[in-house]
Amino acid sequence: MENMNDTLLKRFVSYATTWTTSDLEKADAGIMPSTDRQADFARTLKNELHSIGISDVTITEHAYVCARLPATKGCEKAPVVGFLAHMDTAEEVSGENVKPNIVKNYDGSVLNIGNGIVLDPAKDAALAAAKGETVITTDGSTLLGADDKAGIAEIMTAMEALIADKDAKHGTIEIIFSPDEETGHGMDYVPTDWLTAKQCYTLDGGHVGELETECFTAYKCDVNFTGVACHTGTARGIMANAITMASAFVSMLPQNESPEATDGYYGFYAPMDMTASIENAHVLLYLRDFTMEKMQRRLDTVDIIAKAIEARFNGGKVEVVHTKQYLNMKEELDKNPAVVEKLVQAAKLAGAEPVFSPIRGGTDGSRLTEMGIPTPNIFTGGHNFHSRSEWVSLDQMNTATKLVIELAKLWAN
Repeated sequence: MENMNDTLLKRFVSYATTWTTSDLEKADAGIMPSTDRQADFARTLKNELHSIGISDVTITEHAYVCARLPATKGCEKAPVVGFLAHMDTAEEVSGENVKPNIVKNYDGSVLNIGNGIVLDPAKDAALAAAKGETVITTDGSTLLGADDKAGIAEIMTAMEALIADKDAKHGTIEIIFSPDEETGHGMDYVPTDWLTAKQCYTLDGGHVGELETECFTAYKCDVNFTGVACHTGTARGIMANAITMASAFVSMLPQNESPEATDGYYGFYAPMDMTASIENAHVLLYLRDFTMEKMQRRLDTVDIIAKAIEARFNGGKVEVVHTKQYLNMKEELDKNPAVVEKLVQAAKLAGAEPVFSPIRGGTDGSRLTEMGIPTPNIFTGGHNFHSRSEWVSLDQMNTATKLVIELAKLWAN
């Protein structure tokens, strides 16, 4: 196997330049994968898995790539361990025609990457800490796709290294590359009948050393407004404008509890989309917090605001539908300490100092943990996800790859 950094770089650039953006509207309608381009990428990954020496590879009807690397001799009874990463990129920023910009031996200066996007280490502590590393950015016109193609590259490279190392001992390893994580549907059709691992790890995190065992509890709210239309010249006392109703609803959400005003363990209300006409309007609202008690407060607040809007607009109606998306995985992971203990040990063996921080979001591992398979999240070296400012450190990707290798070996023992 060639130098690991060279292998990772080639893989990541190849993956990043492959368009795999998912589609929330289609995913919400039950279409999986939500875009054909994800299925195309799945076939590419299947072929690559074959090429590195894994023969047991299948793609499900919903485009999950499932691969199984057999245990080495003498390790057949070791616990099976799984590794997951997702194929899609977020649709908030274009993921088409990505042009990665490779900055070797980054000197710690301001990076004007293009299209008016500036990466300033004075405002980005992680970038400042990456001085001397190989940094990969966008050209400022798209996102990069380190979320989560860095994770895929790391898993693929780790498997290739394990296969090439004839002295490495490991149990059976199962790999899943999933579609539609960014739409919140990444585990809707995960093939649990195929998966035999009782413990898994997602590679979908950020800065080197960050290990994540807790995340948001997440709900979405579909808020539907029904107005009363009439001629604007004779509207007094008759019209209930659904556009105004929806706007008033959004304005009543606590602004100090928005994504842009919170961090750490503070949750938020996040309006994500609004469509409106005089008769009908819809607001898609995301709610996030770390405990179910705090989440219930947010759900109740949304209902109260909806009732207030309905009372304020004569004849107008407001309907709220709450849908659970995923739960904080901390409680279930606390019941399975070995999963985290081995992760900490592997991180140290790979040369990373473990740092635990809450995920201000969720991963496929959140859902998988909820299904009964404890699945903490591992750093990938990626930063500023879902933006034109996204970047990844190749050196940190190397460390994540080594961590996966060490984890595989530890579970064999």
